[in-house]
Amino acid sequence: MTSHRQYADYLEDITVNETEKNLGTIPLLSKINALREVIIKTGSIRIKGDTTSYRASDFVVSANANVEELLKKLPGIQVDKNGAIKAMGETVQKVLVDGEEFFGDDPGMAVKNLRADAVKEVQVFDKKSDQAEFTGIDDGETKKTINLKLKEDKKKGYFGKIDGAGEPLSGSDSRYNTNLMFSNFKGKRKISAFLLNGNTGQDGLSWQDSDKFGGGNNDVSMSMDDDGNVDYEWTGGNNDEEPNVDTQNGFIKNTNAGLQYSNKWNDKQTLNLTPNYNKQIYTNNNSRKTQTQVGETQLNENASKVSNVNRSNFKLNAIYDVKLDSLNSLRITAKTNFYTTESDEFTSGNTTGNDGLLKNKQLKTFTTDSDKTSISASILYKHKFAKPRRTFSVNATGNTLNSNANNFLKSLNESYEGGDFSNRVDVDQNKIGEKTNQNLNLNVTYSEPIGKKYAMQFAYQVTQNKGESDYLTYDYSDLTGNYDVLVNSLSNQFNQTIITNKPNIKLSYNSKKINYNFGSGIGFTSFDLEDQTLNKE
Repeated sequence: MTSHRQYADYLEDITVNETEKNLGTIPLLSKINALREVIIKTGSIRIKGDTTSYRASDFVVSANANVEELLKKLPGIQVDKNGAIKAMGETVQKVLVDGEEFFGDDPGMAVKNLRADAVKEVQVFDKKSDQAEFTGIDDGETKKTINLKLKEDKKKGYFGKIDGAGEPLSGSDSRYNTNLMFSNFKGKRKISAFLLNGNTGQDGLSWQDSDKFGGGNNDVSMSMDDDGNVDYEWTGGNNDEEPNVDTQNGFIKNTNAGLQYSNKWNDKQTLNLTPNYNKQIYTNNNSRKTQTQVGETQLNENASKVSNVNRSNFKLNAIYDVKLDSLNSLRITAKTNFYTTESDEFTSGNTTGNDGLLKNKQLKTFTTDSDKTSISASILYKHKFAKPRRTFSVNATGNTLNSNANNFLKSLNESYEGGDFSNRVDVDQNKIGEKTNQNLNLNVTYSEPIGKKYAMQFAYQVTQNKGESDYLTYDYSDLTGNYDVLVNSLSNQFNQTIITNKPNIKLSYNSKKINYNFGSGIGFTSFDLEDQTLNKE
């Protein structure tokens, strides 16, 4: 046998019947050539723990398609016409790129601004809360998240997309749509910009103003979380600040422009900046004919409504993370939102009986001019001790909301008997609203591990909420020619201050298959409420 570490072993049977035997040249085969080809195959979809991974190259999309088109091809993921994403039946709240936030809390915009051919893998998982990731104690709070892993050659360079479509410019109902997208990636630095403009309703823009500004509720609201903590929030009411307009139909013009900048330095500092501007114009014209039969009486109603709404919104989100050292970190977050609305709505209608005679007639005009400003900021300090899962954190947040509205309502209602005029009610009013709300919150949390699976968590929260609400309604005066006759029944002035102290304690058990929390807390709340309209406290 002949053996060498770079060659395959050579074996040959030899009969020794002579003192010397010449074997000649012995050919040896390289071990590299001797190895058989090994092919390793993996599935297009892999599931590991709570993470589902899709190999992007196995799902065919059209040339120059964006990630949104890729997601539509993946089993278990749905994207609706407005760009909302669902994975495994749950709404996706975050989209990450290589583990970093991309376009903040707007998953739809994130997937529109990346090309599908830049993605190596799509990961879907339940992202734990920041507190759970920090303490290592699962609190049960998760957000369905998509992480897009880029190909190595796509992590640097320039790429973009331009597309547009339109009809001839003549005609008031001509349709057009333009999308401009540009990105520049270089290592950890990512810059993306976009401009979407059109009136086809295909750009997936949506307004969530009630969530952004907390509108729609009245007075003091109370909520309780799973830990028994009670939150009180004063909202100040909603006196027709916004018109009720069907924004899903009619003629809609949308403009949306934004920028995403993120960078990471020395694996210690991270900045994420996302300014965004929206402008939407709605025009809705609709008419309705209704026939109602009550016994032998037939009522025929004819109604029409013309609505015009012009909305604009600028928002800026910024997140700065810094690792002070191996045990201490700091996160600073700031958000601003500036929002304006101008609208007018004209409604007309009449009702006739089965004899064709007029029973009533209505005319109404409602115009509004409003603005809202929301500013919030938070500072989160986190400290890890040498002992695993022993942590300490302090979170201070503050936010303010200011809104103003100047609305005019004119209406005419006429009643008829036997086709003859019998009564008339006129309304000509100016509704002026001003609302401010300020909220300060301080939360201190300490966690202590007990063994490998148990942990105790101690927290103390102090919240102060202050608000003022002035909603005044004035009738038009023929004598002065101004809106200066106060309508007490439609006016209110309300001030409040709410201070809450909430200590709580919680025991957690975490294992691979079972997680549970058991805790108790108590809230001490003081109210200072003043109804200036009725001079009551």
